[in-house]
Amino acid sequence: MAAGSHSISGKAKVAGVMGWPVGHSKSPALHGFWLKEYGIDGAYVPMAVAPENLGKSLKSLFLLGFKGCNLTVPHKEAALQIVDEITPVAKAIGAINTVFVLPDGRLQGTNTDAFGFFENLRQSVPGFNVTRAPAVVLGAGGAARAVCAALIEAGAPEVRLLNRTRARAQTLETAFGPKIKATPWSDLPAALKDAGLLVNSTSLGMSGQPPLDVSIDTLPTAALVTDLVYTPLETPLLHAAKKRGNKTVDGLGMLLYQAQKGFEGWFGVKPEVTSALRSHLLSL
Repeated sequence: MAAGSHSISGKAKVAGVMGWPVGHSKSPALHGFWLKEYGIDGAYVPMAVAPENLGKSLKSLFLLGFKGCNLTVPHKEAALQIVDEITPVAKAIGAINTVFVLPDGRLQGTNTDAFGFFENLRQSVPGFNVTRAPAVVLGAGGAARAVCAALIEAGAPEVRLLNRTRARAQTLETAFGPKIKATPWSDLPAALKDAGLLVNSTSLGMSGQPPLDVSIDTLPTAALVTDLVYTPLETPLLHAAKKRGNKTVDGLGMLLYQAQKGFEGWFGVKPEVTSALRSHLLSL
């Protein structure tokens, strides 16, 4: 099949995304772009699955000939109790976003968010070394768990976790061990003083959400600042960081890189994250 063409046959490889609702997901556009780009005989479809039907729907993937699927809200945690096999990273994060149907029909659940987060940093700022200084992470939800897993795996000496409700940060401190330090929100200025990385993993600053009202005046200008929010692409946090001389990384790359592993497992090709792909998603 010629590169850049896209049609499907009776032998097409099929994957998709389950969510409730699922209309907001950018995954069909993302994977659809790659299927066309590489001329793959395959399809990636959105599947609106109510929570009470998740188990039956996942167990039906093998019978329907699916290679697997992504999971989005509200299914990521519930799937832990349904799949047959869970990878260590999914267990650590406490959520599954990618499911592979194994040849014998068993379901393997994994989480590619940690990979996507750190690969976005690595590709955006070549030479960035997370081992040199503490990291500061804002938020303590599912995204923060993925970020913590990635930073620990990459060798961060310390991760200072700040959340408005400190008890949630303390839960992650208990789950991930001594490198995670649950830090009071009011201590942010002190936490930033010697940090090498600042991550916003909350939805604050996203279009339609309240602003992220923090000052980064004490953050070294050599530190890297990234925001997992990508609508808008340049959030107020990133704008403020860039203005004072910090290198910044937007959140869209995390979405793109986390999708690589699923696509490769389902369709047999490791896709590239390109400027054309970014432009395609930003145009939607």
